Amino acid sequence: MQHSELDFRSRLGSSGSGVGSRALVGAAGLAAAGLVYSTVIERNAFALRHTTLSVLEPGASPLRVLHISDLHMMPNQRLKQAWISELEALEPDLVVNTGDNLAHPQAVPAVIQSLGGLLSRPGLFVFGSNDYFGPKPKNPLKYFKKDHQRTHGEPLPWQDLRAAFTERGWLDATHTVRELEVSGVRVVASGVDDPHIERDRYETIAGRPNPLAHLRLGLTHSPEPRVLDRFAADGYDLVMAGHTHGGQLCLPFFGALVTNCHIDRSRVKGPSNWGSSMKLHVSAGLGTSPYAPARFCCRPEASLLTLTPVSHGDADYDADQSLPQLARETL
Repeated sequence: MQHSELDFRSRLGSSGSGVGSRALVGAAGLAAAGLVYSTVIERNAFALRHTTLSVLEPGASPLRVLHISDLHMMPNQRLKQAWISELEALEPDLVVNTGDNLAHPQAVPAVIQSLGGLLSRPGLFVFGSNDYFGPKPKNPLKYFKKDHQRTHGEPLPWQDLRAAFTERGWLDATHTVRELEVSGVRVVASGVDDPHIERDRYETIAGRPNPLAHLRLGLTHSPEPRVLDRFAADGYDLVMAGHTHGGQLCLPFFGALVTNCHIDRSRVKGPSNWGSSMKLHVSAGLGTSPYAPARFCCRPEASLLTLTPVSHGDADYDADQSLPQLARETL
């Protein structure tokens, strides 16, 4: 009887060890599969988000705006470069670039070649920290601390990128007010340098924009609330931003783990309301840092925004001016 109990316990211990080993192997396999998926598949599964926003003055014609951000371009990223080059076929009325184009000192030619004919269309831009400084390895846990100490990498050739953009006709909106007419729509636009590294100087553009404009547009790389509040107080209709990568690593039914700035997770990508009368659109971006080349439940994206007039208050007018609502996201 005593020997039987010892044999039974021995077999139980052996069986338990086997189950535990199989569980560890299974967990390791899932982790490996997730790593491959996030770094090889989803990171290159580029998507185009379609959004309709009612922000124009009544009577204005609809305006199609392509929002691109956070390319984090490396010279050898052929898939991303090829996908971006196809965006020209959308024929947008206006292109808005909210920064972080570079991730390598020799990436300027790749960015310019990828954008191709989009540079011949009306365009506006501001830069982000990764246009000025190269990426550096960092502890990923730092992203959970919004005010962690930041260190900069090697300087990047942002002057060359700016010169290439402006030579092709795009307007630098950094700390200046720009007025332009696009497809019959009068636009006043202004922007700030990247608030994420405290380069913003909102006082240089402070004040109410031209009341005769059909669209008052604000640009910033990082959607920091202190900047968004200033734009809203001055009467801007729409602010466009990037920086968040949509969270980059998200969980099903939960969403982004972090935003890497001071906005809440519900605004980490896509459109939202900021205050009573301003819209915010945050791009999830097209790239990642080369030291964190993974996306999970957060595909890289560009956005095509159809801007329409706000409600006029007249049912016949609104019905005549309205456009079919586009799908929130095309995958």
